Amino acid sequence: MPYEAETVEIETDVLILGGGMAGCGAVVEAAYWAKPLGLKVTWVDKAAVDRSGPVAMGLSAMNTYMGLDGKVTQNPRRPERFVEYVTNDQMGLARQDLVYDVARHVDSTVKLFDKWGLPIWKDEAGNYVKSGEWQVMISGESYKVIVAEAAKSAIEALGDKGQLIERVYITHLLKDEKEPDRVCGAVGFSVREDKFYVFKAKAVLCVLGGAVHVFRPRSQGEGFGRSWMAPFLGGSTYALTLLAGGELTQMDVTFVPPRFRDTYGPVGTFFLLFKTPATNAYHEPYVGAYPDELAKWGPYDKATPVPTPLRNYEMLLAIKEAKAPPFWMHTEWVVQRFKEEITDPKELKKKLKEWESECWEDFLDMTISAATWWAAHNVDPAEQPSELQLSEPVFIGSHASSVGAWVCGPDDLMPKEYADIFPEQYNLMTTLKGLFTAGCGVGACAHKFSSGSHAQGRIAGKSVVRYAYDHQDYTPNVSEETINKLKEEVYKPLNLYEEYKNYTTQPEINPNYVSPQMFLFRVQKIMGEYAGGWETNYETSNVNLERALWKLNFCREDMGKLAAKNLHELLRAWEARHRYWVAEACVRTRLARKESRWPGYYLKTDYLKLDENERKFINLKYDAEKNEWQVIERPMIPIL
Repeated sequence: MPYEAETVEIETDVLILGGGMAGCGAVVEAAYWAKPLGLKVTWVDKAAVDRSGPVAMGLSAMNTYMGLDGKVTQNPRRPERFVEYVTNDQMGLARQDLVYDVARHVDSTVKLFDKWGLPIWKDEAGNYVKSGEWQVMISGESYKVIVAEAAKSAIEALGDKGQLIERVYITHLLKDEKEPDRVCGAVGFSVREDKFYVFKAKAVLCVLGGAVHVFRPRSQGEGFGRSWMAPFLGGSTYALTLLAGGELTQMDVTFVPPRFRDTYGPVGTFFLLFKTPATNAYHEPYVGAYPDELAKWGPYDKATPVPTPLRNYEMLLAIKEAKAPPFWMHTEWVVQRFKEEITDPKELKKKLKEWESECWEDFLDMTISAATWWAAHNVDPAEQPSELQLSEPVFIGSHASSVGAWVCGPDDLMPKEYADIFPEQYNLMTTLKGLFTAGCGVGACAHKFSSGSHAQGRIAGKSVVRYAYDHQDYTPNVSEETINKLKEEVYKPLNLYEEYKNYTTQPEINPNYVSPQMFLFRVQKIMGEYAGGWETNYETSNVNLERALWKLNFCREDMGKLAAKNLHELLRAWEARHRYWVAEACVRTRLARKESRWPGYYLKTDYLKLDENERKFINLKYDAEKNEWQVIERPMIPIL
């Protein structure tokens, strides 16, 4: 029998999809502006907002904070300096108007976190403890819980004009059938109940996060699923925007995080706060060891600090010299330094105890697996080093990478050449009317991190309410026939499994369908071996990328054969579909790029240089009805 699910239709003014940091920020701000206007706000998340998004397991620092309130410095040029820093870190390519907008607003978000009870480290004078130019240390195991509580309180304050629906996976955005460039809602299914949701809205904010597991992870076998970024991020923001006809940018600039081996434990606190040395396998420094090679990527090799892609590249150069792996993080050398610098035994004991506590807390705040690895292997960080490793590429528009949607910037900062692209100018609206994004969804705007994503979510929340208010008379035009077709498509994997599950003695192996996991393995193998994964030391070429597209085409054909035996597998099936579209967008963007601008993220062996004549954004659009891709080059226009 075909799978039966109740159709639940919800009409709203503002629809916010996603419960991560950007989503929480958007809800807080949208509720504030919607209440006096009498607008309805509906918030949807595929998980439970208390622990959804990359911050779910906690963080040990907020990485974006200007310090304009006197806690750190009274330098009014901090936003300008931040824009310079982000542009250099991204090797000269950034939407400076978007970066500046985050910089000038992010401190207000940090103050809100402080007000809501987030334990921010402070010194005896009450100043925030910094671990770097922009980083503020926190005790952040419950970071997301605190932020989500404020957002839930904001939506509750709207009364019958506010609604939070959890455990619903969004599969498609709805397009207006009279205005094909307008988004007017979304559909999805409950992962716990037999309910199919249809959301119709005047304005939609899609903040469903980045993507992991598009490339094959380092952790295999019993460790499969362990990744640096949250493993449940399936790239829905990018896939839904792409399939609706929106423009994506910089989908080639994936982030390759250097982390503690096997556990993906954080390295920032060890590098920045503890000043921990890192070496190659022979205890020689690799940082700064290859000035002639880095000079090939000038002028960014002279930037302070050295851009993240170039720091990664130094690790790859050490590997090519057979001087690694392993790479070592020498925590024991920090202890030795303390012993040389502190002569008072009592003071030394106190310092070592404090350092040891902070080391363990750094992991326990955000990557418990790293702490358990130390314990399981009988490693005392005061006595032995730990291994570092470059991880698999991930898609995250809010870290040291630039993937995401091409969006409208603020009126006072956005260059006219960008403004002319958008049919209506609302901050953080995509190239589609009524569709907004923030956080990991915004491309060419790196280094937002958690606080910046929340701040950008707030900016988007205000903007999406303004759009809904300006279009009060608008009514979504979506036919019942369209809804029924989408419902049939959404539940097809369940029906396919039920129809053919008895065809073989082992249901997981069947010529009539493919399981979500096996489909994902195929995509990961192609991406890892042809598109610049760790398997090839992050190298690729046009020949390999064309081969990747040829193989991905077979995966696309098989998407219609994805099967699911229950609602949880149905969730995995749709995650796999969305990851597929992220993979193809990445390959096509890398194929269009005629240079190697981010050598520590990926190298094109047929274009082994950075070319300042190619200093431009590579954007993509996809017409789903015609099955046609369009590559668009956008100029890099500085505002500083």
